[in-house]
Amino acid sequence: MFPAFAPFVPPQFGIKAASEAWERAAYYRLRRDVFCSEQGIFASDDRDDVDETAEAIVAVDYIMGMSDRVVGTVRVVAGEAGIWHGSRLAIAVDYRAVYGLGSGLVYRAVSTAVARGARDFLATVQSANVAFFRRLGWEPIEELLMHGHPHVLMRADLALYSALEDPSGVGLLYGRRAS
Repeated sequence: MFPAFAPFVPPQFGIKAASEAWERAAYYRLRRDVFCSEQGIFASDDRDDVDETAEAIVAVDYIMGMSDRVVGTVRVVAGEAGIWHGSRLAIAVDYRAVYGLGSGLVYRAVSTAVARGARDFLATVQSANVAFFRRLGWEPIEELLMHGHPHVLMRADLALYSALEDPSGVGLLYGRRAS
């Protein structure tokens, strides 16, 4: 007789607007961990005036169907004349090898903006991440120096992103570790 084994359950990640108080607190904590503690871009906190009007989007790790931990962040904000901006894309260090997590956050950010009428979507990204955004169909516009670090202003190709039917809903992503 063979021993009984529990069925394999792949990791699941929900990408959604931060709607719970714990999600928002974890959203800011992860940003602080990445942009302040790890990268040293900001001294003690990365919050700014944009946070007052931006929509916080989070990637949440689900364990057996229950939300467990915020493992990724991005924020989007509407600008003038239908120009939207994305920023503060961050993934927890122990989740960076999860295939599709970063691109899922970017897709959710741009698709949320498209659903709300975006005519253009821009993001200022760290120079080290330009190749990642190029693979997602983004084009570089201008090199910049921000907070003492090299960045590139980039534009999303909106034709590659569909409007979300429900920008407030949860999109599930089955993750796997990149090899």
